[in-house]
Amino acid sequence: MAVAGTEDPCLERHFKGHKDAITSVDFNPNMKQLVSGSLDSSLMVWHFKDRMRAYRFMGHKDAVLHVCFAPTGNLIASASRDQTVRLWVPSVNGSSKTLRAHISAVRSVEFSHDGASMCTASDDKTVKIWSTSRQKFQVNLHEHSNWVRIARFSKDSKLVASGSDDKTLRLWDIRYKKSIQTFNDTGFIYDLQFHPSGLAVASVGSDSCVKMWDIRTKKRLLHFTDHAGPVNSVSLHCSGNYLLSASDDDTLKIFDLAEGHLFYTLHGHQNGVTACAFSPNGHYFASGGGDNQILVWRTNFDVFDESEVLNREKKENSQCCDYKEVNNSPFTIDTCKPTSPPSFPFERTRISTPKQNKGQEDLIRENSEQKKAVLESQSNTHENISASFSQWNNVGSSVAQTLSNIIDQLTIITQTMSFMEKRLALYEDKLKEVSDQTSQMSLFEEKLNSYEIKLKDDDAKRFQRMKLMQQRIEELENKVKNMASEKTTE
Repeated sequence: MAVAGTEDPCLERHFKGHKDAITSVDFNPNMKQLVSGSLDSSLMVWHFKDRMRAYRFMGHKDAVLHVCFAPTGNLIASASRDQTVRLWVPSVNGSSKTLRAHISAVRSVEFSHDGASMCTASDDKTVKIWSTSRQKFQVNLHEHSNWVRIARFSKDSKLVASGSDDKTLRLWDIRYKKSIQTFNDTGFIYDLQFHPSGLAVASVGSDSCVKMWDIRTKKRLLHFTDHAGPVNSVSLHCSGNYLLSASDDDTLKIFDLAEGHLFYTLHGHQNGVTACAFSPNGHYFASGGGDNQILVWRTNFDVFDESEVLNREKKENSQCCDYKEVNNSPFTIDTCKPTSPPSFPFERTRISTPKQNKGQEDLIRENSEQKKAVLESQSNTHENISASFSQWNNVGSSVAQTLSNIIDQLTIITQTMSFMEKRLALYEDKLKEVSDQTSQMSLFEEKLNSYEIKLKDDDAKRFQRMKLMQQRIEELENKVKNMASEKTTE
């Protein structure tokens, strides 16, 4: 048994306060807060400063399925099973704004990297793009044939990737409002994320696999089958070299994408690991599970030089898996390192700052002076160009205004359509009730008619009987008269 070195992940924080399973976690970009969503219909904001109590935000009427911070850190978006999206201010007051457009449970919500837009995925089989400032949806993407569980922006915010229970991963071009690529998978897609390079998408799902898809070649790059249960969440390190996954098999796994193999296996949750996320700077990652708790880990493994790691790998037995303890805690780590890992097209990002001599400094000064002269000449040309194009700015602003008006009208039309659909559903229910009542009335009328026919038959029979009785009475009366007349004659 070896003690975990400082290059291994270690547990830093342990948060507990939710009353049901954790569904999502996300770091504030300022690294002062962490937000979590839960099946208990609440979201909580945890502080990394000591002696600061967590904020609990209540407002959703059903489970909170996804949460995320805005890039500025001043807003939190939450998606819920109650068919709404809420925008929260991460403060003590916890004021929020409710957004409605979906007609079924909202599975995920995410801000674009510039914070100007949001994308949501829903069980109504659609992906919607929202304006953050206007707090209204602008684009409706609907080509999936089953629930859409996740939707995320690319780094340039021009593409959106979505995963669905129809076992497809789709790439959407927001400008043209249509799907431009479709990747067929073998299971339901629970989560996905763009690679920092923007050239690939990682996905996980019900088939217990972790996959990486190449956008350029439209083929699968990597396929990891190390998990023993469905994989619920995935997150990529900011360097693009590491992938974190959370599974129902109670483990977190970290994969080395540059080497193409499993790097670490972390234990600490019970009843499945349901959420995971790297911090924006990559120094930490968080995980949430079915045990209602959140664990915050320090990464550590990305701060060591690559050569040191390779030297350490040569000394260890590459075919074995060593069990390690972290800070004498019950949360454990396994490390697996194969001898000949497959190659991956994305290289490790390494930053180096070489020293400069005096000759290089002189060259840099000369180049800087030349650049200044070029920039001055360019500034004059830019002024002329800006003057020529200034007249077009007014036209562009008027066009933007008309487009915004059209968008507002379209939102109103879609809202009225949704209301009309609801009213039509109510009318259909009422018509069904009326039809049921009419069928019951018709049955009642048939019964009445049968009773009337029976009564008529009975009346006719009684009338005939009365006639026969009268005839017999008349015959008896005639016999009595005849007998009386015969006696008088005698």
